[in-house]
This record gives sequence, C-alpha cells and structure tokens, in this order.
Amino acid sequence: MKILLVDDEEMQRDLLKGFLEKQGYEVTAAEDGRAALQLFSRLPFQLVLLDHRMPGLSGDEVLRKMKEINPMVRSIMITAFGSVDTAVKVMKLGADDFLEKPVDLSTLLKKIRMIEQAVMIESEAASVAETLNEGELPIKVIGDSKAMKELLSLVRRIAPTQWTVLISGETGTGKELIARLIHLLSQRKEKPFIGVNCAAIPENLFESELFGHEKGSFTGASSSRKGRFELAIGGSLFLDEVGELPLNLQAKLLRSLEEKKINRVGSEKEISIDIRVLTATNRDLKKMVEDGAFREDLFYRLNVLNIELPSLRNRKEDIPALTDFFMERYSSHPIRFDSDAMTTLIKYSFPGNIRELEHIIQKILTLSRNSVIRSEDLPPEVRFHQATEQGTLSERLEAMEREMLVSALEKHNWVQTHASESLGISERVMRYKMKKYQIRRN
Repeated sequence: MKILLVDDEEMQRDLLKGFLEKQGYEVTAAEDGRAALQLFSRLPFQLVLLDHRMPGLSGDEVLRKMKEINPMVRSIMITAFGSVDTAVKVMKLGADDFLEKPVDLSTLLKKIRMIEQAVMIESEAASVAETLNEGELPIKVIGDSKAMKELLSLVRRIAPTQWTVLISGETGTGKELIARLIHLLSQRKEKPFIGVNCAAIPENLFESELFGHEKGSFTGASSSRKGRFELAIGGSLFLDEVGELPLNLQAKLLRSLEEKKINRVGSEKEISIDIRVLTATNRDLKKMVEDGAFREDLFYRLNVLNIELPSLRNRKEDIPALTDFFMERYSSHPIRFDSDAMTTLIKYSFPGNIRELEHIIQKILTLSRNSVIRSEDLPPEVRFHQATEQGTLSERLEAMEREMLVSALEKHNWVQTHASESLGISERVMRYKMKKYQIRRN
C-alpha cells in the first residue's frame, strides 16, 4: 500500500515514515498541504495520513481537495485536539478514522491494516462486478452491501484454486448462484457445470445418478448411462443439499473424491475423473458429525474452503436493488414502490431470504392494479411482522389489532358492514377503532 504522510513537524514525519517503512509500506512525506496536493495529483496513493492543524492549508481543506481529485482515497486524520466534535467533523469530510497526538504506533498500525484489508476487499469485489457488468458471465449478482463485497472478494480468491468448496447458508440465500460464479471465474469455465440436488433423488437411485450404470445392472437399466461425475469431467460438480446424503453413499463419495476414480453400477472398470467438487448445505454439518449423521472424514474432505452466505436480513441495504431487479424481470409495465412500502419491506426479516423476496414481488405484481405499490399492497405477513416486532405487549397487541382491521377492510373493499361482520364486531365498534387507529382508505 502506498501512503502519503502529511505533517509540518519534521520529527513526527520522520518517526512515522521510518516506522511504516519498517512494516513494509511505501511512504512519501510532505511538509504541508500544498506540497501534499502536488504529490497527490501526480502519484497514486491508497491512504493519506494527514495532520489536522498545519500552517497554510488545514488538514480539512487538504482532505476536501483530495476527495475532489479522488473520492475513493482512504484517510486518517491526526490531531492534537481530540474530541467528539473533531471526530464528527473529519468523518463528515470523508476521513476513515482519526488519531490523537502523540500517536500510538501500534494503534496506527492496526487502523492502517484494517483499511488495507478493506481496500483489498473493495478491489476484489469490484473486479468480480466489472466482469459481471461486461457481460462475460451469464449470471447477475445483485448487491453493494459490505457483506456482499466481502463475499465477492472471497469468491474471487477461491475461484482460481482446485480445492473443494463448502457453501453454507440459509435456504434462499443463493448458494447455487455462488457455486456457478465460482465455476465461471475458474479455469474450468469452458467445461460443464453439473448440479445434483441430493435431497431430490431417491436413495435407491442415487448411486446410479452419481456414478452411472451399465445396461442390465438393475431392473429398468435398459441401456448404459453416464452419471453426474462423468458428465462433469473437466468441469465442476455441484452437490446441493449435501447434508441429505445417506451414510452408505457418503463412504462411496469419499472414496471417489480421494482416488479420483469411479465405477459405474454393474461395472468393475474404473473411470478416472478430473473434476472440482462444490457443495452446499443449509444444515450444520459439524453438528451432524457430532450426532453421527455425517462422516467426519467426508466433512473435512468437502470443507477445504468454506463460504458462508449472508442472510438477507444481514444485508438489508441490498433489498431496494434486489426489488428493482425482480420488478424489472417480472413486470410488463413500469411500476415502483412508494417510500412507506419500501420502508415496510426493508423492516421485514425475510426468513426465506432472496427467494422469499422474489416470491413476494411476484405476488404483488400479480395482484396489484396500480403503477405505485403502497403499504396496503404488501402481503399481510410482511405488514403484520413489521407491526408486531417492536414495542411493549400493549403496543404489539394494538398493532396486531390495527393490522386485522385493515386486512378485513381491504378484503371487503372497505365496506365497513361486511368487514365488521367478518371480525365479529359491530359496525359502531369498527368505526370507533378506525378513528382510534387513524385508519383511512387512501
């Protein structure tokens, strides 16, 4: 990492420069703001260490001008007047952090390493995003959150290797999509990507499905057939829901992975296989090993590299972009969410993750007659969940009651007589509660 050090105190400059160079960093020093801006405009720097108070241009002014030249530059402000106000001010200017004088060298090094790690993650994630945007890959990954950037950075590092990968995460987080992305970013991208859903194949057919069979090897085997291992030769084999594999097949899978050879059912001939195995599960395989439901040796064979996908509730800043993507995919005419509806949607916890969001958008687009989606157009589980997640018991009960009233009114086209009858209350009580909860038809 190339660092620009700006400080008007020669002793401080020499101390920090010498220390950072010993840590392996390339450091260029400037004695004031004007000299720093000249260097910054000519040379590439990833990080600037900037004294807050200097003669001439202040650290604030220098940082503002540097951000105009390169908005992506990282910076740490060094000040002799540490305070909350100072911290807020420099953060608003775009500084990543600040330090008080005298500078604690170990703290400085820790902060620089954190920024260095973040820069690497940004660069690797941007590399994947650029490849996707250029249309080189026939898939799309949506999201600009920190969690997604870290995920794409990890994928970029894992993809060129040959090791097996275990992709774990909740249902609906996009495990197969990430497996395909790993394959398409690898040297095997021109070869097949073959997927197998381990939970969808009957146990008595699983061995044939994986390894293939010879004609007459069992009842119904009217011809020879290649299994998924053979079909994937040269490419990648993706075993989805690998935690559902029966124990007796786990041993055969382990043997095939270790020996890189398979036998078709009904044949003694060994077939060499050159494949990369990618697996996925929403189960805790380590716990299954402890319970005796999954072989320990197979677990370690599959878990050479591990990717844990973030749940949608841990990357909520990606929900608007994902929503736009699904609306563009499924809507036949321009349509948008109003701010209240989007806020309600973002507050929902999405136990089914991205898949559930996709189904919610499909449902909304099918049932809505308007070009603007409002809160009342959202499915009841989304509105109900948001209304009852927070507050005291009394507040939650009131929120639940309000939600039931609104749902009943919408179901009966806001005819209060019919809505009150469906709830088992009088029309007078309905009017009272509508007034209490300020329920009005838009």
